[in-house]
Amino acid sequence: MPKIPATIVTGFLGAGKTTLIRHLLQNADGRRIALIINEFGDLGVDGDILKGCGIEGCAEDDVVELSNGCICCTVADDFIPTMEALLARETPPDHIVIETSGLALPQPLVRAFNWPGLKTRVTVDGVVTVLDGPAVAAGTFAADVARVDAQRAADDGLDHETPLSELYADQVACADMIVVGKADLLGAETEALAARIRSEARPGVQVVPATMGALPVEVVLGRGQGAEDDLAARHELHHHHGHDDDDDDDDDDDDHHDHAHEHGHDAFESFTVEAPEIDDPAAFAARVSAIIRDHGILRLKGFASVAGRPMRLTIQAVGPRVDHYFDRPLGQDARGARLVVIGQAGLDRAAISRALQRTADAPTYA
Repeated sequence: MPKIPATIVTGFLGAGKTTLIRHLLQNADGRRIALIINEFGDLGVDGDILKGCGIEGCAEDDVVELSNGCICCTVADDFIPTMEALLARETPPDHIVIETSGLALPQPLVRAFNWPGLKTRVTVDGVVTVLDGPAVAAGTFAADVARVDAQRAADDGLDHETPLSELYADQVACADMIVVGKADLLGAETEALAARIRSEARPGVQVVPATMGALPVEVVLGRGQGAEDDLAARHELHHHHGHDDDDDDDDDDDDHHDHAHEHGHDAFESFTVEAPEIDDPAAFAARVSAIIRDHGILRLKGFASVAGRPMRLTIQAVGPRVDHYFDRPLGQDARGARLVVIGQAGLDRAAISRALQRTADAPTYA
């Protein structure tokens, strides 16, 4: 039985995690998504927002709220039983989305997916870190530092007091995708900030600007990272269970900033490339990876025929990682390749199409 994918959404309070999740729900395209929300204090604001969202397919019992402190410090006592209860449902979810609090460390949560009761049934599809773009650009991590410090002081369930600069570094180090939120407020600074964050992240991590969480669902979900098997690469820089001095700043869950510009999906584009059949799947995957890096493609997916083979080749690429496998006989399908390319608006469609068409039937990629 295939493992159920789980996406971890982390980032400081106010970066826009709930806005991103709401957008995923509104564009779920038939997926049954269960949410686990880790909120601080007695009043679970995020849980109320999402439970009252009125989105078709988002039932009350698909939102599970943990309100007893930092999820990274209560994994065995709270999170794992919650996951086991979700998995035990008569109709399990198609996808699980976990929103951590702004002060949670992502690495211990990823590590929890190796728990014996979970490892064979669920996998970390990807870790998505949401950043408050203007705050990071200004040298801070959130818009209202005092508010975060007050929340931190009031939460008796929080048993680590890591400086916020170190939490930020951990969240970036663990990410498979980094969303630069409030991009509409950054203007011309957006590209420079994205480049800076990219230099701080692991190689191959995608850094994507977003306004009001409006990212294509297929870019955020279905990444297939298996993060629980890749912990060594996600360096846990600091996990102090003591009392270090607070460092920087953090904010509450912004979702409500006043600049609700309708930038949404017009910031992204997709198109289809038709190409001849390919000769060598492994060489094809390597060349596609190079094309993706050269053109900043976020995702590429599709099907192809392979010369002399009766089976259809499925291609799935997230960033520079390209997976390929034969899934079924071609039957009456036309031979050739049909590839869907997804990226930020402004892709050089002609150059990408030419490169993919050369890739399909040429022995080398130049």
